Amino acid sequence: MAISLNNPKPTAPTESPVSVQSNAMSAVTQAFNGVKNENGRYTVTLIPGDGIGPEIAESVKRIFAAANTPIDWEEVDVTPIIKDGKVAIPDAAVASVRRSTVALKGPLGTPIGKGHVSLNLTLRRTFNLYANVRPCRSVQGYKTPYENVDTVLIRENTEGEYSGIEHEVVNGVVQSIKLITKDASERVARYAFSYAEAIGRNKVTAVHKANIMKLADGLFLDVCREVAKEYPHIQYNETLLDSACLHIVSDPSLYADTVMVMPNLYGDILSDLCAGLIGGLGLTPSANIGKDASIFEAVHGTAPDIAGQDKANPTALLLSAIMMLRHMRLFEHADKIEKAVFKTIAEGKSLTGDLGGRSSNTQYTDAVIKNLTA
Repeated sequence: MAISLNNPKPTAPTESPVSVQSNAMSAVTQAFNGVKNENGRYTVTLIPGDGIGPEIAESVKRIFAAANTPIDWEEVDVTPIIKDGKVAIPDAAVASVRRSTVALKGPLGTPIGKGHVSLNLTLRRTFNLYANVRPCRSVQGYKTPYENVDTVLIRENTEGEYSGIEHEVVNGVVQSIKLITKDASERVARYAFSYAEAIGRNKVTAVHKANIMKLADGLFLDVCREVAKEYPHIQYNETLLDSACLHIVSDPSLYADTVMVMPNLYGDILSDLCAGLIGGLGLTPSANIGKDASIFEAVHGTAPDIAGQDKANPTALLLSAIMMLRHMRLFEHADKIEKAVFKTIAEGKSLTGDLGGRSSNTQYTDAVIKNLTA
């Protein structure tokens, strides 16, 4: 089975709805069920984001148009509002994502300090995006100290240390509660096994700290073990978070045949560590999978220091958009764009500053478009 960016696709290049992806994931993700409009195209919600977000979103739009991708973008603003006393996403944006069931999102900024709710966390809660999928694969032609990285990490996306349950016990003492539930753990564990099955990996590894957090991480492991019994053809392993970090930076190939699954905070840390091995967050795609909708995003920051200067690297958002196309079963378009992106990087002639080049965002985008027909 041919696999690219660790996303499932059928052996023959086709855009048939019957695919390995839909068969393997429908039970846990309600696979993409979007309907084409009167022009024979799909509507996709676009959240450009903050800082460099609008620039890299424009690059994706240009490249998709050049590749004749059958997508109409519906751009929305997710600047938060107060609704019933709580921070919420504007109704128009929520309605757009619910209609399209799929969205592409640029980076969103959240001020650090008291009183500011993460927009990314709000989106995850609004659409119940329970699994974050982060593949990291070495990019041919882009030199890093590691040339054999091919990791797939699945992070529980709704609870753990990011549940937002905090309070001040007494002055100078703050308590933050880590929430782990059986239902959320089972949902993400089942997704990890089905995803491993879909992409042809025969191992799932649960990453934990149950040696310290015996109840919370112990529950997560208990659930993973139960789910593993339903997949006897997939080998199930467990490893401590600190051991996983050590082994990945020592020899990333140790994790090239497994899908890692873990609670929220561990996934946040380990996914960024893996991204560093291949060249940083600017080369890393991400998908947030939910029951009713899925949001694909660039996970790097808003880079306000270069916003509006045509210096931003759109690769992460492009690769996330390619994951989105495969989710939508538009495999031929995904393959075509992906080959053009990787060819542009391998040529090394039109790289942005963060990739060691001197080209602008526009020049990089033009090079990718040129390589679509090369």
